[in-house]
Amino acid sequence: MAHMKKFNSLLLILLIFCPFVSFGQDDLLNFLEEKEEDVTNYTFATFKTTRLVSGHSVETNSKGVLQFMIGHRFSRLNEGWRDLWGIDNATIRFGFDYGLTDDINIAIGRSSYEKTFDGTLKFKFLKQKSGAKNFPFTATWVSTAYITAAEWANPERENYFTSRMNYHHALLMARKFNGFSLQIMPTMVHRNLVPTTEDKNSIFSLGGGGSIIITGSLRANVEYYYILPDQINSTIGGEEVQNSLSIGVDLETGGHVFQIHVTNSRGMTEKFLVGETTGKWLDGDIHFGFNISRVFTLRKPEELRK
Repeated sequence: MAHMKKFNSLLLILLIFCPFVSFGQDDLLNFLEEKEEDVTNYTFATFKTTRLVSGHSVETNSKGVLQFMIGHRFSRLNEGWRDLWGIDNATIRFGFDYGLTDDINIAIGRSSYEKTFDGTLKFKFLKQKSGAKNFPFTATWVSTAYITAAEWANPERENYFTSRMNYHHALLMARKFNGFSLQIMPTMVHRNLVPTTEDKNSIFSLGGGGSIIITGSLRANVEYYYILPDQINSTIGGEEVQNSLSIGVDLETGGHVFQIHVTNSRGMTEKFLVGETTGKWLDGDIHFGFNISRVFTLRKPEELRK
């Protein structure tokens, strides 16, 4: 009988406190859901590296990370077997990109093609994100100055150092979807010296590209620059300027990323892609090339240095 009284008392206590316990559980679940909603998720790895194919992607190196990239571009495939389908006549570019912050990079490079030096400032100022705060795309600004060290085409006339300089500016906007990414890139290339007065010093183009994830370490990429009409009148080596089209794949192996591609552009920076591309795909004026990039962490993250 005493046991029954104790059981009834315990049951009464549970009945009294159960509503409060249930209410507390609901509040706890609501609190956790609110906390989950407060989290902002930033999109990462929109592209595999800082280059889509030859032109820049929206990606930047993290703070303290140095990227070393070697670009190799062979001559045209239609040069035939005597030149081993362009392999005998190659150009090379090497460059260093460094992360001052996660979103601001500086870079220097040198191309054997036209013996050109380049210096770049890159700023990612908008980020694709979801959760508590949403934004649909990532945006990055790129500005590059070029200095050509090749001998003057006409050394008899008075030549100025400023005539060796060219510039390019581009706004890169990209969105990562489930399994693929798209990027649009309005681009302007300014040439201090042009062949004739009928050629525009500033060339405006609209670029676009995409990347499809095939596996975790393999992607397929495409890159295209459309030059707006009535800006370029002169030919280059007797050939008319064409829109640049490049197709390639990215393969990540440990700390390296290999980018293998085919393109109708001889040069490997925006200066050459916009305004100096002369190859015609249907005529076989196609260049085989590749980029190899390796990153080095020169500065540990703040939390690891504490």
